[in-house]
Amino acid sequence: MTITQDIATLQSLVEEATEQPDLLASPAHRAAVEEAIAGLDRGELRMAEKTGDEWIVHAWIQQAILLYFQLTEMRTMHAGPLEFYDRIPLKQDLEQRGIRVIPGGITRYGAHIEPGVVVMPGFVNIGAYVATGAMVDTWATVGSGAQIGRNVHLAGGVGIGGVLEPVGARPVIVEDDAFIGSRCIVVEGVIVEEGAVLGAQVALSASTHIIDVTGDEPVTYQGRVPAGSIVIPGTRTRTFAAGDFQVACALIIGRRNNRTEQKLLPMDAARAFGFSL
Repeated sequence: MTITQDIATLQSLVEEATEQPDLLASPAHRAAVEEAIAGLDRGELRMAEKTGDEWIVHAWIQQAILLYFQLTEMRTMHAGPLEFYDRIPLKQDLEQRGIRVIPGGITRYGAHIEPGVVVMPGFVNIGAYVATGAMVDTWATVGSGAQIGRNVHLAGGVGIGGVLEPVGARPVIVEDDAFIGSRCIVVEGVIVEEGAVLGAQVALSASTHIIDVTGDEPVTYQGRVPAGSIVIPGTRTRTFAAGDFQVACALIIGRRNNRTEQKLLPMDAARAFGFSL
């Protein structure tokens, strides 16, 4: 099954229903919302996608998800002896889709998970996209609309933030071949670029200073981790009215060699640079 309506038409109907919620009573507008979510589930639509070197956010997809919450009713669902009470069903037909979900793992309808993904007892929320070869490890969470690339490993306890509001806000993006170490937190639309490695407990928000300390002078980034970077938690001095204090930052302490990026195991990088994953 594929999207039957022109995407521009779907977008127009969703935007109209957002501006005039009473239109959700219209069969055409209701069907547009439901078809948009079905398209997300199948991977035919994405909340964000890369065009050239830039990631583009489709705000109308966020609107469609918010409207879908209004259309669906709370109901009781069962998975064996487990009982759930929610608006959004779980993904179905995992075997046919080629997705391995270990007992305790939760994957919500409206998230697209490509064949070859493994979800341990973690959580993937509506609107997210998880590409083939990725691992969502134990207690790792992938928030609404987050984009996870090929062969990404989200280690135990990782928190990947989601976003539906404000509409148009960029979700967290983790590009291909990145490794996100245990208990890392990545929120507020941060982009972890291709092949980057975050050591354990790195916390990144849009305002976090990500400081490259590999050269003669520090270079500071915010909102993105450059491709191939090796990153660990750090602190920096900040002056407040009460005095100077240490605040959290992240330190780029090295880079995966571009020629060997696909071959270099994150564990090898950890050993070489002396940090934990």
